[in-house]
Amino acid sequence: MNKIRFNSPVVLGFAFISACALAAGYLTHGQSNILLFSVYKGSFKDPLFYVRLFTHVFGHANISHYSNNMILLLLVGPLLEEKYGSGRLAGIMAAVALITGIVHILLPGNSALLGASGIVFAFILLSSVTGSGKGIPLTTVIVAVIYITQQVYDGVTAADNISQLTHIIGGTIGAVYGLTMKRK
Repeated sequence: MNKIRFNSPVVLGFAFISACALAAGYLTHGQSNILLFSVYKGSFKDPLFYVRLFTHVFGHANISHYSNNMILLLLVGPLLEEKYGSGRLAGIMAAVALITGIVHILLPGNSALLGASGIVFAFILLSSVTGSGKGIPLTTVIVAVIYITQQVYDGVTAADNISQLTHIIGGTIGAVYGLTMKRK
């Protein structure tokens, strides 16, 4: 056991908080998700409205939703945290949460948004632009084309209650951040 190291505090902390939110969701029959871990239209007078703009990314509908997001987050996140640092990665995660939350409440409809998919897709595109060298890597272009094509197709054809717009926003934030940092 002394060979296991705590290598990625932000990513591991996020996964742990999300696991606690998932457990709370099960224990409260989803009421904690409604109260804290999803974002939806609400009163600007409610202080939790502003909290949910950030905390909706911790909530997950079920263990499958949680597992799918955390596997990718735990696979890609530690490399990004090592490259960009814990503070910057936490900032990217907070930006994705806030922007996707605001966009969601501005859209028509009364659905709730929860889950880390936007962050996961930000990490995927951020990782694809991360690396040495000048110019945009061909792998980034291919990943972006496949990813955006799939999200647009799913948004038009699927009625699966998944917010493809959140994926696109998260992916865009990750790619823009990566390209901006690459120039510096």
